[in-house]
Amino acid sequence: MGLSRRSLLAAGGLALLGLPACAVAGDEPADDGSGKVEVFSWWAGPGEKEGLEALVADFRQRNPGIEFGNAAVAGGAGTIARTVLATRLENDDPPDSYQAHAGLELASDIEAGYVEDVRYLYDQQRWRDRLPKGLVEALTFDGRIYSVPVNIHRANLLWYNPAVLEAQRLTPAETWPQFLTQAAALRRRGVLPLSIGPAWTQKHLLECVLLGELGADGYTGLWTGATDWAGAPARQALTRFIEVLAQSDAADAAADDWQPALDKVVAGTAAYNVMGDWADAYLRTRGLVFQEGYSVVPTPGSDGVYDFLSDSFTLPAGAPHRRAAEQWLIECGSVSGQDAFNPQKGSVPARLDADKSRYTGYLAQAIAEWTDSATRVVGSLTHGVVAGTVRSSAIDAALTLFVQDGDTVKFAAAAAG
Repeated sequence: MGLSRRSLLAAGGLALLGLPACAVAGDEPADDGSGKVEVFSWWAGPGEKEGLEALVADFRQRNPGIEFGNAAVAGGAGTIARTVLATRLENDDPPDSYQAHAGLELASDIEAGYVEDVRYLYDQQRWRDRLPKGLVEALTFDGRIYSVPVNIHRANLLWYNPAVLEAQRLTPAETWPQFLTQAAALRRRGVLPLSIGPAWTQKHLLECVLLGELGADGYTGLWTGATDWAGAPARQALTRFIEVLAQSDAADAAADDWQPALDKVVAGTAAYNVMGDWADAYLRTRGLVFQEGYSVVPTPGSDGVYDFLSDSFTLPAGAPHRRAAEQWLIECGSVSGQDAFNPQKGSVPARLDADKSRYTGYLAQAIAEWTDSATRVVGSLTHGVVAGTVRSSAIDAALTLFVQDGDTVKFAAAAAG
């Protein structure tokens, strides 16, 4: 039986020949000339789909001959979408482009030969000169680049309703111990201290607690090996996470996604919610005004630190409509596309030359901090920057047990890999 194209790539066949994937005669799929592009993402819910719709509208205006096929699969952080996508890729049924987080999340797809090197588009569009150096490095594997970033998100944010805190005579917690002190008082007054959603939002909370307790260097060291997971500081931070999680509604909210958890803050039944800045876009869809109906500060202990993630899009090997897929990637990397998308998505542009005047409210604050040389940048665990899919999945499995048994030794051993 002959090997499929992806099997050959995964086996390193093209590397042995010393040829790039696109250089094999007859290997490039024939474009059927229908002018279609199927794009796979997880932007299907409120606060996300509005950004995608704005990006697609700009794409259609600039590419009137290409029909856009929206293959979005609902589910926060792509937890469901990635399972569906994995099945398609394994069955040699790729979309024309699919969403992936910048960083190690894409490493297994690269190793399997599911995506193509798009450095030629970076050269053509001069993206290296227009993107932050650190972001390009996060997208680069062995000198090759496999995706195009459309935005920058911040993960370490604590959302609250100003009226609720004012009524409780509280200011936003600056440390996790301070949060726990506030939590005791809030519970006595019948207010849930922290709303939360399914497992991935608990993992998101975990990384924010680790960051706040260990600091930027200690947190980063967890992924580089410089911080010992079994050491006292890391285990103390894990204990703190369990204490913080105990002040949430985790036992009752596991079936909900992140939007219903934020609704509790809006309604005043919960004081806080830890979520990335896509929450800003969702809260605006509720008709709320920043600093009036909702506000935000860095998660406790992380002031001056930007825990970043970036949504990007790929060129899959065997994309049915390759030329249209290239046009989609060019759209994602363009000023026009990013300035259409990001104000609606609650994120800031990946490009350094975007129109900053378009970013108001929370986003004005975000873009100022992202571009401030004094800001310390670290990478998100939950959203693919610092851990590949194998390690991240192992952490997911261990976290499910950890929230039940609180065994820091067992969890630390699993997280260390």
